[in-house]
Amino acid sequence: MNDPAEIRAALESARTIAVVGCSPNPDRPSHDIARYLMAAGYRVVPVNPGHREILGQPCYRNLSEIPPDVALDIVDVFRRSSEVAPTAREAVARGVGFFFMQQGVVDPGSARLLEEAGIPVAMDRCIAVEHGRLGLSRTRNSSAPMSVPNFCPGRDPA
Repeated sequence: MNDPAEIRAALESARTIAVVGCSPNPDRPSHDIARYLMAAGYRVVPVNPGHREILGQPCYRNLSEIPPDVALDIVDVFRRSSEVAPTAREAVARGVGFFFMQQGVVDPGSARLLEEAGIPVAMDRCIAVEHGRLGLSRTRNSSAPMSVPNFCPGRDPA
């Protein structure tokens, strides 16, 4: 868990990231990080049961509703720690490549379940901070640097 080499490998190879708990509200961290990930060149699949579309993308109620032909390389979770387990079980069933629990989200039981299924885990980590910390803060189509969203706790000051 929280292995820097696994986090780097996941972020370098990923194409599609499901953002569970993605908000349509631009003032929410999940919305800003989803935008950041899109700007970095990832395909973002929003997951939020209350919405049909977020950031111009179809939004799904849970991971199980995402069409099976959509390979989920990373699942990034913005949910209460107590609500991670169902998403972790869905991630195992789908065979996702990597599972991020955002800063403040801690569920050791789900982490064990995922790792036993061969899915690496980052727990209590901000995907945008990790992306920038690893020097990946450039878009896939440009050498222009990106800045990590301001609200990310622990972010590197510019």
